Amino acid sequence: MKRLILPLLAIVAVGYASMSIVRNKPVLIKSDPPSPPPASVFSHTIAAVGIIEPNSEAVAIGTALDGVVEKVLVQVGESVKEGDPIFQLDARHLQAELGVRQAALETARAKVTTAESVKADAADQLNRAQKLGGGSVISTDDLKRREFALQAADARIGEAKAEVAAAQAQVRATETEIDRSIIRAPMDAEVLQIKVRVGEYAPAGQTAEPMLVLGKLHPLHVRVDVDEHEGWRVQPGADANAQVRGNSDLRTPLKFVRIEPMVVPKRSLSGDNTERVDTRVLQVIYEITDENLPLYVGQQMDIFIDDITAREKQAGSPSVRSDPVQAARHRAHPVAEVPLRPE
Repeated sequence: MKRLILPLLAIVAVGYASMSIVRNKPVLIKSDPPSPPPASVFSHTIAAVGIIEPNSEAVAIGTALDGVVEKVLVQVGESVKEGDPIFQLDARHLQAELGVRQAALETARAKVTTAESVKADAADQLNRAQKLGGGSVISTDDLKRREFALQAADARIGEAKAEVAAAQAQVRATETEIDRSIIRAPMDAEVLQIKVRVGEYAPAGQTAEPMLVLGKLHPLHVRVDVDEHEGWRVQPGADANAQVRGNSDLRTPLKFVRIEPMVVPKRSLSGDNTERVDTRVLQVIYEITDENLPLYVGQQMDIFIDDITAREKQAGSPSVRSDPVQAARHRAHPVAEVPLRPE
């Protein structure tokens, strides 16, 4: 019996371990994805990621003056017209300075009035002396002194008028600073974001985070980042289709706007382990034609661009970009001789 105890215990332990493994084995349940993955509508496509932006791009509003924010005159989502005030800085010190400058202007104007009175008196004295005649009743020196007094009075009028002009310029400068303390909309747009509040200090110049963002939302644009290794495949005017992330059933055709001629570092990273952080992209701007989709500025979309080059190669016709002679002819006659997309 002693020889059988250890083997029996080992068999029991193995059986218990096997039952525990089978019992705790995870059960894989097949589940369908919440939405089908995005799929291209083109036979040959260039896949990319796009970010929705206003057609005017996002305009970060700043201020030319330092100061404490006294009023915020708009709300997020509100439409503004060009020149409408959007927020205002505390300008009490400028109002006080304007009062001082206006008082100085009135003083300068009073000096002009006084100088003109002195000139009138000097002109009258000279006129009387000239009527009396020089030498007999009044000396020649006295006559000259009266002439010089008239010239001096005339010079004082010019000096006083110069003071008036300087005071007026100072008043206008202060009024301009007061007007600059009211920040106005540079264009017709919608308020997209407000990061400034009453009582906060608004520094002049560029800030790390924009105080207020404006943009034109109708129609929306999408900025498509095409990897630099596929940039040569993108042709101007190529059709494209956009699909909303998370719901590929929400899709819209896109209208070509332009290609940004400068390749830039990629800013929007997906976080994938295989993604290179030193990726550079060619940015292509498209217009979203379906305005009924629930889209928002800053939202990412899956973009599929028609690869005209691959389609032409499959059809047996050389691509305009792959043939230097064809490219030269296309530049000379872009529509008549070498159409980008065959009918």
